[in-house]
Amino acid sequence: MVPKNVNVNVNRNENARLGSPLHRRSFLNGSIAAAVTATALGGATAAQAADAEPVPKEQEPVLKAGAGRAVIDIPSALLPLDGFTTVHDDLYVRILLLENGSRRVALAVLDLTSISAEAIAAMRTTIAKASGVATADIVVTVTHTFSAPHVQATTSSTAAAQYVRQITKATATAIAAAGKELRPARVGFGTGTCDVNVNRDVLTADGWWLGTGEAGSSDKSVGVTRLDDLDGNPIAVLINYAVQSSVMMESVMAGGDLPITADLAGAAVQHVEKQYDGDVVGFFLVGSCGDQAPAFRSKRYTIDKDKKWSQVDAQDAGWLLLTVQGERLGTEAVRVSETIRTSGGGSGSTVRLLTDTVTVDTMAMGHPTGPTKTYDFTPTGTADVPVWILQLGNGVFVGVEPELSTDTALAIKKHSPFPHTAVMSMLEGGSKNMAEAQSYARITYEAMDSSYAQGSAETVAAKIGTLLHSLRA
Repeated sequence: MVPKNVNVNVNRNENARLGSPLHRRSFLNGSIAAAVTATALGGATAAQAADAEPVPKEQEPVLKAGAGRAVIDIPSALLPLDGFTTVHDDLYVRILLLENGSRRVALAVLDLTSISAEAIAAMRTTIAKASGVATADIVVTVTHTFSAPHVQATTSSTAAAQYVRQITKATATAIAAAGKELRPARVGFGTGTCDVNVNRDVLTADGWWLGTGEAGSSDKSVGVTRLDDLDGNPIAVLINYAVQSSVMMESVMAGGDLPITADLAGAAVQHVEKQYDGDVVGFFLVGSCGDQAPAFRSKRYTIDKDKKWSQVDAQDAGWLLLTVQGERLGTEAVRVSETIRTSGGGSGSTVRLLTDTVTVDTMAMGHPTGPTKTYDFTPTGTADVPVWILQLGNGVFVGVEPELSTDTALAIKKHSPFPHTAVMSMLEGGSKNMAEAQSYARITYEAMDSSYAQGSAETVAAKIGTLLHSLRA
């Protein structure tokens, strides 16, 4: 049992400790902002019973951090895999290990589109055995690059089983490196701006479809977190940005190859790591990517003057688009990182991991192949959506499985009581889009390509508001 007056990690699921249950139905017809505000104010007093007494400075637990990375080796004998025929650049497992007091938290980020529950379980076992982190305190997420093989069940094929083994092997190497580098640390936060993403919703003659929706909502902010050792040497740089890593998605080269690549997230992170001579581990935490695409894609949709849509593929020329955009995002991340002054001196930096769930309405899963003006969004059931909140000092990283949209993330940030709030999608392997009300009204791709009914995003945003205010109280 954790003493009341010791500032260490917290991993809680009991609603009784987080305030009164969320009345889900009351938010379905309201705006995201209204829902977050109402719920946050209601939850602000509910956690007062959990307030901790001040801890003398000399008794405060020391923040420690370590980071490691390893390549997911995909040998040529394993190709083709899930349609991919060659490896353009490596996919990585990157792990951040945090310790404050007697408990540890691990954040694992993989250059994958998604990851199966089976593979996550294998990763958790590997990380727990190597580091002593409880499996419940291991957060797994992906960068959501579309140019990586899907992780299938090991029973589906010999290749799929080997792929999972390679992921697990890389995980073991990364956590070993993170544990070896674990040392007293300080943390700092910063925010920049980068115009690499764009809203992907465009109006065609047949309804809303995919393209470059310049007038649509788009969060250009780049959230950067830096962890240093006590000598000021950077340990890790975390980048939170709202974009899918899909510059090379489905782009087939002139020779017929479909290449594997870490895409935009990988290019940005590698730029950061190179600027620090490889002594820092970079992490890409994908934000509200549900309606955000890179501004320039190799295989892209175009809309003509009559609002008819078509697709073109730049093929090998697409790599220049990837290089330039990755460099641009990475350059801004480094610029912001260099303005950060970390603090804490190894003590006083809170580390907490809070998990909970929120019940939302669901509908039949869609898979659109083109725009339409009519669609059935009738709810057919309910589902529990897990929520993760990692607090690190004065910053929080809020994550869910579904791909959130921009307006949802902006509302969460706006009403967060923390000065630094990163909103993440694609945790625990990821799931399909959770669009906001406007997307359902327009019948956009995000709304159709989903199993979450209208109102789900507003409900999740409201619950997150409650949890954040509970932590801050």
